[in-house]
Amino acid sequence: MILSRVFLFPYWLALRLRNAAYDKGRRRAVRHPVPVISVGNLTAGGTGKTPMVEYLIRLLHGRNHVAVLSRGYKRHSRGFRMVKADDKALVCGDEPLQIKRKFPDIPVAVDKDRNHGVGQLLALPEGERPDLILLDDGFQYRKLQPSLNLVLVDFNRPIFHDNLLPIGHLRDLPEQIRRADAVIVTKTPHQLEALERLELRQQLRLRHDQPMLVSSLRYGEMQPVFPEQADRHYLYSKEVYVFSGIADDRPLLAYLTDSYDSIDHEQFGDHHRFTRADQRALVRYARRHPRTLLLTTEKDAMRLLHCTRLDDAVRSRLFYVPVEMAFQTPEEAAAFAKIICQ
Repeated sequence: MILSRVFLFPYWLALRLRNAAYDKGRRRAVRHPVPVISVGNLTAGGTGKTPMVEYLIRLLHGRNHVAVLSRGYKRHSRGFRMVKADDKALVCGDEPLQIKRKFPDIPVAVDKDRNHGVGQLLALPEGERPDLILLDDGFQYRKLQPSLNLVLVDFNRPIFHDNLLPIGHLRDLPEQIRRADAVIVTKTPHQLEALERLELRQQLRLRHDQPMLVSSLRYGEMQPVFPEQADRHYLYSKEVYVFSGIADDRPLLAYLTDSYDSIDHEQFGDHHRFTRADQRALVRYARRHPRTLLLTTEKDAMRLLHCTRLDDAVRSRLFYVPVEMAFQTPEEAAAFAKIICQ
């Protein structure tokens, strides 16, 4: 532990100096003429930002003309790009593509320069121009001043018990959570009692006026990755092979445990690009296990859509599990809606 702290000290110092400079120059951050809601976190991936963005779309769509702006992590394109439903994940990123395919009438764009991206969205023709923008993963982007800063914290990964990258998962100093306008605890595995909520607030060291809301993941009915070739008989199999390239698939595995007699599992790195070798390995597995359901996550499905080495035997039984965010109580859902709509 002492060695890890010594190793991290230069990074910690650089991060603290950077944050001090950002805080000093926060008044120069750009404010845009439409509301911008930032959805961010303090850890590297796995807090549920995409389900949160989708929740906000469902909440706001109909009363606002909503657009989504993302960096498009690990995409192979540059600059500003409007995402199309038939794009490849390599071009725009898997998460923006997932959102666009789920909400095809919502403008979704990617741009590493978020201020430029907002400007491009606001330059769209009337009728397409948004009057509210959801900024995916914007908490560390200090050049833009959002109207509302939402920060997500994974219940299973307490930020004050973690270390900075590369030893831990933190991408920012944990005390930066105090900049948030509201904190949403995600992936909570059980209903929290009042005392547990109080202890959680104390662990997060929140300001007394910072709202803290608690949410869980809710899994939906399995969907085929290739609908035109899907054989839904495989959904009744008691054998499943689960593979994923997300930061943390433990909640998914826990959800599946009671439904299957046999679960094979393989985890790749977050945003993993499925190579030809990966695709051939999946084909070989399917041939060796002809009765097994092949299951992945919704985000991984975006990267599998344009894989050319998957044969019909794989495509017919390859499904994904949709996931949504849900607040633990109706009162919390109402309180969140009030925060957003104000």
